[in-house]
Amino acid sequence: MMIDNRSSLLCRIVGKTAAAILMLAMTAPAMMAQKYPANYDEDKVPAYVLEDPLVFQDGRKVKKKDWPARRAEILDIFQREMYGQLPPAPSKMVLETLEEGLTMAGHARRRQVRMWFSDDKTGPCITWLILTPEKLKGPFPVVLLLNYKGNHTVLPDEEILIPDIKLRCKTPASDSPRGMLTDPSNASILPADMILARGYALVTACYEEMSPDPEGGKEPQDKYAYTGIFDLWGKRDPSRKDNTTSLMAWAWGLMRGMDMLERDPVLDAGKVLLTGYSRLGKAALVAGAYDDRFAVVVPNQTGGGGAPLTKRHFGENVQTEIHSFTHWYCRAYDKYEDNEAAMPFDQHMLLACVAPRPLMVQGFDKPWFDTKGEFLALKAASPVWKFLGRPGLPDVEFPEDYSRAAIGPYLAYYHRDLEHGIAAIDWEWMLDFARPYLDK
Repeated sequence: MMIDNRSSLLCRIVGKTAAAILMLAMTAPAMMAQKYPANYDEDKVPAYVLEDPLVFQDGRKVKKKDWPARRAEILDIFQREMYGQLPPAPSKMVLETLEEGLTMAGHARRRQVRMWFSDDKTGPCITWLILTPEKLKGPFPVVLLLNYKGNHTVLPDEEILIPDIKLRCKTPASDSPRGMLTDPSNASILPADMILARGYALVTACYEEMSPDPEGGKEPQDKYAYTGIFDLWGKRDPSRKDNTTSLMAWAWGLMRGMDMLERDPVLDAGKVLLTGYSRLGKAALVAGAYDDRFAVVVPNQTGGGGAPLTKRHFGENVQTEIHSFTHWYCRAYDKYEDNEAAMPFDQHMLLACVAPRPLMVQGFDKPWFDTKGEFLALKAASPVWKFLGRPGLPDVEFPEDYSRAAIGPYLAYYHRDLEHGIAAIDWEWMLDFARPYLDK
């Protein structure tokens, strides 16, 4: 009855189709936990050993001059064992301005740019929405992220294009309400007004232009996920265990967004805050780890396969990840199902690859997302920041909701209650954390 009431309320707020998508997002963890039992008892967390990010695989201790080599070694492990191979940058990238004009009552300039990967503008493409302050002078620091349901959901602006793609559950993008991310009653918002008021630009694209993200098991995931920009990389080799995954494709798309920023004199590519939440928080973390051009990285509520330690076997685990989201992880990762202790890596090593740049991890209290595991991963990564001459995570115990105790100048963690989604308070704390690096 509770789900029926929530569904009725959502239908009145955002319409039946969008409500169906949101209901699936809210109930999916529960359904997966029933099929693949998750541990929610701290007393049942197994003993585990974490690899030292500052020790090479052959046992050599890392010296400061060696960190780039150790970072490359760690990133290679994640490509071979979890996320699949990172495709190379494209040989060709053509940017076509589709439309521009004023928006937000004249306070912002809107540009819509289509990114092609061929001279004849055929094949895969990504459509970016760029918002810049109209009353200020650039170049502007940038907040960069992927969105779930289309650029038109960012603002109630009739000029913003609706992507011609199918969203999760095969829902047309046109069924997603225009400007829905401005509605404060939603669990997730994208406060363009708050971002532009700070003097920053906002740049976003819909992630499903890069790799469609179907729910419903392996068959639709295999059929739809490896389309979009996957068409750039040729036929997949089914015998390989490290094929490129959707998570890596979304991260690759964010890197191409950075390529675009570097070409645009209105935008300051040296001052980019990269973020995203849930699966797109994972993608942002992966992109931020592999590409050191992102000045500040803030993944929000990533869940398993993102920031939390996997070896804790708490909440989401390898089993739920590989069976429910077969397109997010490469097949080499399958061997760690119910075998996390055998992993020669864990997520603290991915976090460490962001060092020494500023990194904030934002969590919330649903046990499926293992909030404590995120914090412990940051603690285990913290020595790398100190090793590279930056302050690490503040030396505190697991903080309470909304506590600032674990927020340091370069490495930070905070969590809160509320629902799953990137809320106004997340944006406020994120932008405050990034301010010294974007405003300098």
